[in-house]
Parts: sequence; structure tokens; C-alpha cells
Amino acid sequence: MTYLDGNLSRPSVEDTFVGREFPFTRRDFRQIASILLKDAGIALGEAKAPLVYSRLVKRMRRLGVENFKRYCELVETEEGDGERHHMIAALTTNVTRFFREPHHFEHLKKRVLPDLLEDARRGGRLRIWSAGCSTGEESYSIALTILSLMRDAPRFDIKILATDINKLVLAHGRQGVYSEAALAPVLRQQRADWFAPLRGDEGEKAWQVGDELRALVAFRELNLMADWPMKQAYDAIFCRNVLIYFEDSTRTQIWNRFVGLLAPRGCLYVGHSERIADSSSRFELEDFTTYRLKESAQP
Repeated sequence: MTYLDGNLSRPSVEDTFVGREFPFTRRDFRQIASILLKDAGIALGEAKAPLVYSRLVKRMRRLGVENFKRYCELVETEEGDGERHHMIAALTTNVTRFFREPHHFEHLKKRVLPDLLEDARRGGRLRIWSAGCSTGEESYSIALTILSLMRDAPRFDIKILATDINKLVLAHGRQGVYSEAALAPVLRQQRADWFAPLRGDEGEKAWQVGDELRALVAFRELNLMADWPMKQAYDAIFCRNVLIYFEDSTRTQIWNRFVGLLAPRGCLYVGHSERIADSSSRFELEDFTTYRLKESAQP
């Protein structure tokens, strides 16, 4: 077997993080970390090497790739673009649940939506962006919050954009099937109104998103590090626990890019451990991890 330097000798112990099925060197790790940083904005320290190894060896077995050097060569080629997406998907965390951090949905319901929904009834439009939507629970939670105030919302110009870099989680969100346990935070009446019960592959109880709920949400693939095709203004943006692994400069850059897509006095919801840096003075803290765009921030 040929290794990183082209020789048949095994890498030194000092240079190998993991020596089980596939030797994994620091050079391998640095190359993978560089790709992830460039493409997804996520910075990985060497402490994450075991996680990188455990998640990627599954792909390598499936592809029949004999070592990490060959795998890195594959994802760096134009032909390996599809596998590059699989690699990023394998290395990104998708922890979510319905009504996670419920204070955000209370704020949305009581302090943001009432006026906007009234405007929508008069012919206006309402737009909310779930950036880093994962498997869709956050996006559907926003939709359920809207429906709790306006049952006929799908009849009006009201839409939630749900984006993620990971095609696999987007497919899950579009399918809209969730287990009984996943829907535990959803009120019983909301389940009855907006979901349909069904049985999973093994006979377990599950729930399918109903047509009215689905009509409010559009899932799209989007890399926050790439160009954003959206031109319209959003009344609120949810970007929660998405940027926590980004470098500070990249995180601030994205906060500032949100400014150009927020409507006057629009809201930005961030994760419980996140704070917008002082350098981004275009926002003011309105509530715990809820920011309003300052009037002076508008061009």
C-alpha cells in the first residue's frame, strides 16, 4: 500500500492520529480541515481528528478507497464534487428539534408576527429565513407559530425559506416525516391540525407534515460561504447554532451579510451560546439572543 510520501513504508507513529483500519496522518487531517474551512466555513482543531476519522471511514469503505490520501485526492477533483458534498455532510452536525429554544418562538409570536400578519391580510408579504435548517424542525416550528395566529396563512403571501448545505437533511425536511418522539414538543392539537399519522418502516408511529403546513416552507440548498441568490428582504432570520464552529472573522462577515437581507427593524435569532460581536454595531440586543436591526443600519 502506498502512503502519503509515495513510499511503501507506514507513516510514523508520531504522524498518525489513528492506526486502526486506515492510517490517518496529520497531513490527511490538515487537508480535510482545509477543505471544510474553505467550503463550509467550519474550523476544526486537531482534537476533532477521531471524529473526522470515524465519520469518513464509512464513506471510504462504501467507495472502496484504500487510504485517506486517495480519498483526499478524490474530493479535490472535479469528478469528486459529489463526494465532496458527502464529506461535508458527514462532518457537519445536525442537532435540532421542534421548538428548540422556545423563547425565540414566543418572541416571534408576540412581538414580531402580529403586525406582519395583519399586513399580509391587506396584501403585503411576510418572509422568514431559516438559515441552516437541518432536517426541517426549526422551519416547521416557525410555520406552526404562524398558523397558531393565522390558520389560513397558506392563502396569503407568507413563506419560510429553509436552507442548508447538506442535501441529505434537506431531503428529510422535504419528506416531512418525523417520529412520535420527535414531535413530543408539538402540542397535541397542532399535531391533529397540521400533521397526518402514519406508520414507519418497522411499524412505529410517525407523523407526516400536512399540506397546509408544507405550503409555508420551501427547502433550498445553500452554502452560507458562497453567493446568496436571494434579493428580497426578510422580516426575520433564524441562524441558530450554525456559526459556532466558524472562525470569528467569518462569523462577523456573515452577521453583516444578513444586514442587507433584513427588512427595516427585522429580527435575527441566534443560538443560546452565540453573541454578535461588538464590531457589528448594526444590531441591537432586544431579548436574550434576539437582535433587531437598527434603523440607522438601513442604507
